[in-house]
Amino acid sequence: MKTELFIGRTQVEAKRQQYFYPCTQHFYRNSPQLVRGSMQYVYDELGKEYTDFFAGVSVVACGHCNPAITSRTIAQLQQLQHTTTVYLTQPAVDLAERLEEVLPGDLRRTFFVNSGSEANEGALLLARMHTGRKGFIALESGLHGRTNLTMSVTGLPMWRTDKYLDKDVVFIPRPYQEDLSLEEAASLSLESLERVLEEKGHTIAAMIVEPIQGNGGMIMPAPDYFRQVKVLLERYGVLLIADEIQTGFGRTGRMFAMEHYGVTADIVSMAKALGNGVPVAAFATTDEIALSLNRPSASTFGGNPVSAATALAVLDYIRDQQLPERAAQLGERLKAGLLELQQRYPAVISHVRGTGLMLGAELSGASADQAAQLTDRVLEAMKDHGYLIGKNGIGRNVLAFQPPLIITEADIDGMLGVLDSVLAEEDKTDGPL
Repeated sequence: MKTELFIGRTQVEAKRQQYFYPCTQHFYRNSPQLVRGSMQYVYDELGKEYTDFFAGVSVVACGHCNPAITSRTIAQLQQLQHTTTVYLTQPAVDLAERLEEVLPGDLRRTFFVNSGSEANEGALLLARMHTGRKGFIALESGLHGRTNLTMSVTGLPMWRTDKYLDKDVVFIPRPYQEDLSLEEAASLSLESLERVLEEKGHTIAAMIVEPIQGNGGMIMPAPDYFRQVKVLLERYGVLLIADEIQTGFGRTGRMFAMEHYGVTADIVSMAKALGNGVPVAAFATTDEIALSLNRPSASTFGGNPVSAATALAVLDYIRDQQLPERAAQLGERLKAGLLELQQRYPAVISHVRGTGLMLGAELSGASADQAAQLTDRVLEAMKDHGYLIGKNGIGRNVLAFQPPLIITEADIDGMLGVLDSVLAEEDKTDGPL
C-alpha cells in the first residue's frame, strides 16, 4: 500500500484537535496513525508494523480484517445492507439461534442493538420491566457504559461524567482490596450486599457486574463469590445482569467468563468481539423474563443484515479455530511470562491479574501519579518497539493485555522479551520514577 495515499500524522492530529471534542484522547505522546490491519498486526502510514496486544479493547478477537469474516461481511453488504425489524430477514434470526446454542443455561431470547452501552441500557430496562422495581446494585470501580443509566451504575469516577445521574443505584465494595486476600475481600463485599438487600431489597430490580472488571484493573474475584451473590439475590427476587461486553466470546478461556464461576446470570449483555469490529451488540435472557419486554420497541440498526452476517462468521470462526481453548493455553504462557517479569522487577510490577487473554500487570510508583507516569512511559516505549498495549485501572497504572485470540506463541515471547528490556531501563533507578 502506497504511503502517499495518507496524509501525515501531524495533519491528522491537527484535524482531530480542531474537530473532535476535547474528551477524545489517546495513549501516546507520539501516536501512530493506523491505516491498515491484518490479523494480529496493524500498520501506520509509514508502513511500520505493530503487533496488537489490545485488540481495540477486546474487539477484534478474531484478528484485524480476517478474510474468513470480512468476505462474508462484503458479500452481505452487496446483497442487502439494511432494513428494519418490521420485515423478515434471515441473518438476524440465524444469529439469535446461534447465540442460543452458545449462551449458558436457559438464556435464549436476544434483543439486538449497536453498542455495549446500549446493550447494558436494555438489560437494565428489562430488569425494571420484569420486577416492577427501580433500583440497582453495582460494584465499585465497574464500567458499564456512557448512557445516562449505564453511567449511573458505573463505579469508576473518571467515567461518571454526567452530574445528574440516576439516584436509585447503590454501590457496594468490589471483591478486591490490595491489602486483603481475595476471600477476605469477597466476604466484605458479600456482607455489604446482604445489608443492602435487607434494607432495600424490595426496591432493587437487579445487580449488574462484570465477571472480570476490565477498566477497573483486571479484577477477578474469588471463585465462589458470584455463586454466593446469586444465592443472596434470588432470596430477594433480584436479577443478576452479567456484563460480558469485554469478557465474552472466548477471551477468558471460556465462551463467557461467568462460566468460570459456575453461575448463569438472568440477563447477559454482549458486544465488542461479537462483531470483530463491526458494530453489533445484544442482551439475552430467558423465555420467562423476555415476556416482560412486550411493549412495542425496535432498534434501527440493531441486528441489521451486515452486522448479523458478520457475527455469524465470527461465531463460526471461534468454533472452527477453538479460540476459547486457544485463549486458555496462550493465556497461561503470557501470564507465566508476566509473573516471571514481576519476580525480576518487583519494584516495577506489583501485581499480575486475570485469566486467559485478559491479563493485567499493575505498575508501582512512589505515588499514584508516578505509577501512572511510569505506565505511560512503558506504553510509549513498547509502541516505539512495535507493540501496542492498553492501560486501565483506577489509577491508570495497569498494563492491559487483551490481544486478538489468534496471537501466536512467538508473538507473546517476542513481546515479553521487549517488555523485559523496557522494564530493565526503568529498574536502573532506585525504583520507578
